[in-house]
Amino acid sequence: MESLGYLLNGFETALTWTNLLYCLIGVTFGMFIGVLPGLGPTAGTALLLPLTFALEPVSAIIMLAGIYYGSMYGGTITSVLINTPGEAASLITCLDGYPLAKQGRAGAALGIAGIGSFIGGIISIIGLVLIGPFLAKQALKFGPPEFFALVILGLSLLLGLMGKSLLKGMIGALFGLSLAFVGLDQSSGIVRFGFGQIELMKGIDFISIAMGMFGLSELFLSAEASLRGKAPEPPKVTGLLPKKEEWGPSMKAIGRGSVLGFIIGLIPGTNSVIPTILSYSMEKKLSKNPSRFGKGALEGVAGPETANNSYCGGALIPLFTLGIPSSPTVAVLLGAFIMHGLTPGPTLFQKNPDLVWGIIASMFIGNAILLIMNLPMANLWARITMVPFKLLFPIIIMVTIVGTYSLNNSMFDVGAMLVFGILGYLFKKAEIPLAPIILTFVLGSLLEKTLLQSLTIFQGSFLGFFTRPISGTILVIAILSLVFSIVSSVRNKRIITEDVEM
Repeated sequence: MESLGYLLNGFETALTWTNLLYCLIGVTFGMFIGVLPGLGPTAGTALLLPLTFALEPVSAIIMLAGIYYGSMYGGTITSVLINTPGEAASLITCLDGYPLAKQGRAGAALGIAGIGSFIGGIISIIGLVLIGPFLAKQALKFGPPEFFALVILGLSLLLGLMGKSLLKGMIGALFGLSLAFVGLDQSSGIVRFGFGQIELMKGIDFISIAMGMFGLSELFLSAEASLRGKAPEPPKVTGLLPKKEEWGPSMKAIGRGSVLGFIIGLIPGTNSVIPTILSYSMEKKLSKNPSRFGKGALEGVAGPETANNSYCGGALIPLFTLGIPSSPTVAVLLGAFIMHGLTPGPTLFQKNPDLVWGIIASMFIGNAILLIMNLPMANLWARITMVPFKLLFPIIIMVTIVGTYSLNNSMFDVGAMLVFGILGYLFKKAEIPLAPIILTFVLGSLLEKTLLQSLTIFQGSFLGFFTRPISGTILVIAILSLVFSIVSSVRNKRIITEDVEM
């Protein structure tokens, strides 16, 4: 009841015309940042940070937080319409969102993504109000061994994304993992796979790989089809809502994604890619017909998109209650707090209750604004797919190149993107799935870092992972998940073989 009273006071702060305006600016700019391939929430938040110097602290944080969760909405749009993730967390949405768009159901994909994002965001904010401080203290128990176990769990679930051939899927996963090791070795400082290029000392940028593998490769395939006179027809937009029979599975996926994203957000050091991977794998395993995934399953959009936005609310809890940033974007928000003379942590709620509860209340308002911007306007976004390919091709190429270049002002990144675009095209022709490549690349650096730290703690013994309750439990779950996936895969192949023989 005390929290509810504080929240009502927070709405009084958030509903002033000034703060409403900055909330609107934040979520709108966040949507724009999410739509533009290459930027993402961290870059968007950092871009507007200098502009907040002259603002009141509560208005500044409301706007920056709006950019954070607004960009999560925007990244969905390019993933669904042109198979190009606006930011890392939208990677998984490409797997089923783009096939839905090609089936003429871009509106339904964007609609369910908007609904799921709104529900996930609201549930995570409610969790922030009710149980945030307690759960944040529990998250402090996570050390390097627990993070390592969490990454292993994520990698074990990749088996469901391997495609038709486990061998080809493993080739893709190992290729992605090898890309993650490019750059300075974290323990010795030796440059690995540098090939004499200074730019490779810092590793390969995620945006170059994602834009090339997902965006350019699809454009090359479409251009090839166009040259052969087989260019696909622009998909028809038939509606913004799921079919009657799809509501049940989609809402269950949204419920599970809300809880999963919120819990992962509580753990400092994670990123929004992890809950989307876990959500997608969970929905595929729980589905009565998992073969639909990757071909246009609405749950494959609803679950990850919900987990993505629910993660945002959960990620703010360690910042508000403990002063610990749980992701790069939240670290930028921490800088904004410090810049305005505020110290996030246990005393923040006592010393600055109007500010904290005003920010929390503004997140309710911001999510409502984003729902209005997404659901009724989803049809407008989806009309992009109606543009003739000969016009769409140069526009997407230009946006992709500008987005990649703007990240580090580097032509090397643009060149790398083109190389990975060609590789992605060749992999698709060879039916090597791209999802394992991208996801093992994202998780690879965290895997190496936490493994080295953990082995230092355990003095080189791997048994130490199983002596800690949290890491041991997660690893056991990962092993069971891996065994279950292998058994299910073998069983499905046996059933298919028997059907063919009959």
